[in-house]
Amino acid sequence: MELRTLRYFVAVAEELHFGRAAQRLHLSQPPLSRAIKHLEHDLGVTLLDRSPAGVTLTDAGQVLLAEARALLDHADRIRAKLARTTITVGMMGDHGAARLAAAFRRKHPQVEIRVRETDLTDPTCGLRTGQVDVALTRGPFDESGLKTLVLRQDPVGAVLRADDPLAARERITTADLAGRDWFQFPDGTDEIWRNYWNGGEPRSGPTVRAVQECVQSVLWNGSVGLAPLGHDLGELVVVPLADMPPSPVVIAWVKDDPLTLDFVEAATQAYPRL
Repeated sequence: MELRTLRYFVAVAEELHFGRAAQRLHLSQPPLSRAIKHLEHDLGVTLLDRSPAGVTLTDAGQVLLAEARALLDHADRIRAKLARTTITVGMMGDHGAARLAAAFRRKHPQVEIRVRETDLTDPTCGLRTGQVDVALTRGPFDESGLKTLVLRQDPVGAVLRADDPLAARERITTADLAGRDWFQFPDGTDEIWRNYWNGGEPRSGPTVRAVQECVQSVLWNGSVGLAPLGHDLGELVVVPLADMPPSPVVIAWVKDDPLTLDFVEAATQAYPRL
């Protein structure tokens, strides 16, 4: 039983007509009919009841159709997995991906990993525009149309200058920052993402696109922003915020192709469970 013959059978079973199936397969009808008869002979069963109006599936044909679809789907997955030699990973910031990179390379040493770093205006790192296959990023953001998995939860704090009166506090709240300028993301940025990094309220302040622009905004203008705890921001201080939910480190993707799913699996192994 060959995969090609199974593809022929599936086409006939779905079209219920040899002529239409032959057109779909770009074949003439006689070799298609012979292939199906040979298949029935090899299996020792009748798969199709033929009539001038077309064909209908026998009980055996119904069983083979379901099994053939599954087998052909599996074969296509194997073919795609073997054929693909690159994966493009979108990244926003440094999430400690060294273990993830090592785990994926061990399983796929022949695959080229292309990395696309993005700025703060697109938390999906180009997923929606098809620029990357998978994104290692940070939430929260609009997840509609995407598949996501939370790898870690990071508490956040307020980014302040060292001479700021609040910089010496062990913990503050967003209410302590009322009335101050906060750095802003450009118009059109994901609203869920934008609202989170504004502390859940409308704010005003200088527009930024990259982490270094945020740092310079605080350093030069005294504006306020949020950042995950534990990040080295040079001369600036990050004071924990008591009333802010953590920001999740997220892996996101669109298509369940084998290589992408292997990358997602490697991520679940590389990051400690929540």
